[in-house]
Amino acid sequence: MENNQNNGNNQNDAKPNEPKPFKRRPNPYRKPRNSNPQQQQQGQNPARENSGEQPKKKPQDFKNNKNKKNFNKPRNARKNTATVTEEMNISLEANRAVQEIRMNPFKKIDINNQSKVRFTPLGGLGEIGGNIAVLETEKSAIIIDVGMSFPDETMHGVDILVPDFSYLHSIKDKITAIVITHAHEDHIGAVPYLFKELKFPIYGTPLALAMIQSKFDEHGLKNDNSYFRYVTKRERYEMGDFKVEWMHMTHSIIDSSSLAIETPAGTIIHTGDFKIDYTPIDGFAPDLHRLAYYGDKGVLCLFSDSTNSHSPGFTKSESVVGKTFDNIFMTTKGRVIMSTFSSNIHRIYQAMNTATKYNRKICVIGRSMEKNVEVTRALGYVDINEKYFIEPHELAKYPDHEILVVTTGSQGETMAALFRMATDEHRHIKLKPTDTVIISAKAIPGNEASVSKLMNHLIKGGCTVHYQDVPDIHVSGHAAQEEQKLILRLIQPKFFLPVHGEYNHITRHAKTAVDCGVDERNIVLMSDGDQVEISTKYLKKVKTVKTGKIYIDNQNNTAIANDVVIDRQKLAEDGIINIVAQISQANQKIVGKPVVTSYGLVADREIKKFTGDISAMIETMLTAMKPEALNDHKAIENEIRNMVKRHVIKIKKRYPLIIPTIFIM
Repeated sequence: MENNQNNGNNQNDAKPNEPKPFKRRPNPYRKPRNSNPQQQQQGQNPARENSGEQPKKKPQDFKNNKNKKNFNKPRNARKNTATVTEEMNISLEANRAVQEIRMNPFKKIDINNQSKVRFTPLGGLGEIGGNIAVLETEKSAIIIDVGMSFPDETMHGVDILVPDFSYLHSIKDKITAIVITHAHEDHIGAVPYLFKELKFPIYGTPLALAMIQSKFDEHGLKNDNSYFRYVTKRERYEMGDFKVEWMHMTHSIIDSSSLAIETPAGTIIHTGDFKIDYTPIDGFAPDLHRLAYYGDKGVLCLFSDSTNSHSPGFTKSESVVGKTFDNIFMTTKGRVIMSTFSSNIHRIYQAMNTATKYNRKICVIGRSMEKNVEVTRALGYVDINEKYFIEPHELAKYPDHEILVVTTGSQGETMAALFRMATDEHRHIKLKPTDTVIISAKAIPGNEASVSKLMNHLIKGGCTVHYQDVPDIHVSGHAAQEEQKLILRLIQPKFFLPVHGEYNHITRHAKTAVDCGVDERNIVLMSDGDQVEISTKYLKKVKTVKTGKIYIDNQNNTAIANDVVIDRQKLAEDGIINIVAQISQANQKIVGKPVVTSYGLVADREIKKFTGDISAMIETMLTAMKPEALNDHKAIENEIRNMVKRHVIKIKKRYPLIIPTIFIM
């Protein structure tokens, strides 16, 4: 008994050679808990060790072992019995190496490469639209897209905004090309305005260049079509230090592309605007194979569309809209009037195709819609028999149930065809209560009020309006989070720059990238004008360049000076005051009464008192002036302006435009 106690065993335990019948058979593959031969010689029981049964401990053992991890281990806890051979270890190491390079293919990039490139967005970050960026080395540069954006409600009389091209002027000697990803206005709309200042070769797909050609015709730039360079997808085009390849991508316009750009520092992938549509209308799915090919080679940096980065899941296929159209056409007895973006040819084609199914004639109304349909039909993207098309003046020849009108104005633009129909100002179409209007588009941020106003006009006219009340009447052309993750996993870049969107969009996209394995230190959040330098070792902001917007009047395609727009804003917000007065130089008094007119500031019933106050202030000012001061008209007018300004701020808390006109007699 004493011997058993000295070895930590209970006096009732079995001897080594006489195991009790209920004990489990020792596992020959399990290592004894104590393999020290000296301890075994001292009387420890190998059978007990192997069976997993714990010996009873003395009080001092509890005291000595109370901090050990296994103190509370269950009495019959099992040990790991797996046998790992040398061959297994070799295979495990080999698989770990494969996984490492598979998940981090950018490690194939030569880290000793000393080259670097710079990326500068001049538009499209901190906003929706207006996309333009510059990629450059020390010797050459390319421009990626030249897009326009829309004004907000404070920019009175402004139709579109185009980027400030100041930075392009500063590097014009090394710019080798303009690269176009697709034909949306926010990517090509400002090309004619750039060409009025600077001209470079333009590379793009046939549809994108055809759309630009149409714009050049409007702007008197027909001779500049010689700068067009038509590209074939999956072929590389050399532009100075860069080699660019177009890869097919799905979006809300035909023939969109992502870009693979080989630079001296490494390969850069630019997704352009995109979504992953596995069942596109034309059957051309996104070229994921090519993206994966570049990803496996090792991509230095990924630029990716962030517009829908807050949307979970997947963006629905464009094809679901066609089913919605079919349901509406099937139950509609009167005319169908469908409005969408004029560049969304797949949406337009689906509406037209549904019309032919139900024996409806197609009337296209709206200048941009007519041009885009004409171009895409000429290029073979839209295959609708000519017999289905009619002109606006022919509408009266057909019964209402045989008519589809495809028109512009889905954003509530006051000059667009749909708004003129809604306000009974269109010369060919007068809306009827039997008409069904489909607005197959989502309001661009900032246009919500305009769309709401349009809806009110249409509903007051008695029309049936389908906007957001019907599921799948519109789907986005931009990738949701799961599609963004797919691109990130296909490319597995070393560095990541989220582009295209407001700051909250690129911030959310950056979080998605981190979830997909991109090191957060290898991500930079940019704003327009930020210049980022990219090398094999780092990604960092190096400086900020001048950016801005030029205001454009579409009626004559000319720029509006900044101070004119500011004056319009001031007039709209604070009004204007005109003061005309005659002053006698002999007695330094006002001759008669000053004429005071005000717009947007003083109500008609208050103008008499307001005029009296200004007259009294001018009289007081003249009394205090020296006689020789009357010789300076400008000085007197400035004094009156400042005096009236202080008075108006005091009584109205406004800052109107004040125009005094003084005549000295």
